Amino acid sequence: MERHFVQELDALKKRLIKMGSFAEQGIADAITSLLERRVDLAEHTIARDPQINDLEVEIDDAVVDLLALQQPVAADLRFIVAALKINTAVERIGDHAVNIAESARQYALGPDIRIHPEIPRMAEIAKGMLRNVIDGFIHSDPGLCRKVLTGDDEIDDLNRKVFRDLASMIRADPASLEQALELMRVSRNLERVADLATNIAEDVIFMAEAHVVKHHREEKG
Repeated sequence: MERHFVQELDALKKRLIKMGSFAEQGIADAITSLLERRVDLAEHTIARDPQINDLEVEIDDAVVDLLALQQPVAADLRFIVAALKINTAVERIGDHAVNIAESARQYALGPDIRIHPEIPRMAEIAKGMLRNVIDGFIHSDPGLCRKVLTGDDEIDDLNRKVFRDLASMIRADPASLEQALELMRVSRNLERVADLATNIAEDVIFMAEAHVVKHHREEKG
């Protein structure tokens, strides 16, 4: 029974890693489709979303089975609870990749206006945060996840700047409205990806250390 339990935990971890990899690739491809005005890549990104959704259902089912049949405690229980929360967060990141790809498709079909220079920077930060939390989860590395917590504030600041600048663009050139709104949606979705990566980082730290760091605050003992 113990060996079977370990195998089930390992299978759960592998599913989460696979799901995280799909989400990371989705964000990367969605941004590339925006920057290169590639409708084909945007549509390919959207079409891959069911892979993440299917994995979410598989992971949910596996977690329920583990909780019901194995009655885990201590570190194993923390891992399973964290897996459930990470599963939800990664699925939502996949949804944001789809949202970005949809905006990229609309942007590519419209007049060519300049992409705000902070959007590629936001994308690089968000992708780096997601990559770090996935690696932190794989290696149970809370130190790597703590680095992720600092990126969230930077993304928030950049998102506000993008919105201010694009709003000014719309006022100066009303014809840019639709394209600017799509870029605002991209910025907002990247900001949400960073929020979700931060949530995952907090869950991995709790999993590894039984230590709560919600809202960027270390609990005082």
